[in-house]
Amino acid sequence: MIVLLLSLLILGVPIGFTFALSGFLGSWLADLPLGIVASTPYYAIASFPLLAIPFFILAGELMNRGKLIDKLVDIVEVFMSWLPGRLGHVTLVSSSFLGAMTGSSVATVAAVSSSIGGRMLAKGYKRGYVAALTGCSGLLGVLIPPSIPLIVYGSAVGVSVSNLFLATIIPGIMMTLIYMIVHWFNAPKVLDKRGDGAQEISSSFDRDLFKKAPKLLLKSLPALILPVIVLGGIYSGITTPTEAAAIAGVYAILVIVLGKMIKLVELPDIFYQATILSVSIMVIIAFASVFNKIMTLMQVPQAIATYTTTITENPILFLLFVNLLLFVVGMFMETNAAVLLMSPLLYLQQ
Repeated sequence: MIVLLLSLLILGVPIGFTFALSGFLGSWLADLPLGIVASTPYYAIASFPLLAIPFFILAGELMNRGKLIDKLVDIVEVFMSWLPGRLGHVTLVSSSFLGAMTGSSVATVAAVSSSIGGRMLAKGYKRGYVAALTGCSGLLGVLIPPSIPLIVYGSAVGVSVSNLFLATIIPGIMMTLIYMIVHWFNAPKVLDKRGDGAQEISSSFDRDLFKKAPKLLLKSLPALILPVIVLGGIYSGITTPTEAAAIAGVYAILVIVLGKMIKLVELPDIFYQATILSVSIMVIIAFASVFNKIMTLMQVPQAIATYTTTITENPILFLLFVNLLLFVVGMFMETNAAVLLMSPLLYLQQ
């Protein structure tokens, strides 16, 4: 079953169908009736917590199409203007804010690369470094709540999504600061110090840019309020993560439409794009549940737990082994698919 899963992934078969085919093969090999898993995909996605995913995706798509993300980037640049290599810092800080709006690392990378990537290249940054920095900054969209992979994980193992959100705030902020420190030291090495590159690497304070701060802050205020509404509602106990996601979607529609940031005729296409992305995630969740159920019925997680305890009882060595395993899995699998594959296996090891 595992061999088929890896083979189909290498051949480029869509991840959702890869999980489905591998799961049904496992059911056949274990001589399990297919009726056991026939309803599993439906019940896997007929979940109240998972409703948060399409709402967060819709809110992020609306913010992106309404150019609120560009306004957010502008205000971040004002406050990062005194740092050397400021566009790199803008990329990282903007990604942390976008993670708190979209909940998606893919959406974060797409928005940041389109808004800042070209400007970094124009300033003299090496193309490979721009790609690496933007790609790494997407991880902040996973850590800083709300996070779609955290919602998927919470649904897969049955833990509180609110508690997961609360647990990742500090690590997300720390990761942002660590990335900024690394960029601080790397910027002189990756910048062409001639022309605009020399200005980018200097740490002079841009007074003209700072004078525009009040105006830029006013324009970006609707985008800055969104994370406050979402996280404030969740941690105050007023809303669940799903209800907060629905409020975020409605808020984004009102801001974008009433602010005349898009035309009404564009709304159907925005909903369509958000639906396509949501469906792709839900298909992976639905069919991964088949694969995971077959593994559970075949007692694969229990066998792995028994095997790992025979290798080492040292928790540090075990964590190193787990991180190496996740490193390899993450190289080949989409984030949500990797979460669905590994979380049932590792959750029993704690």
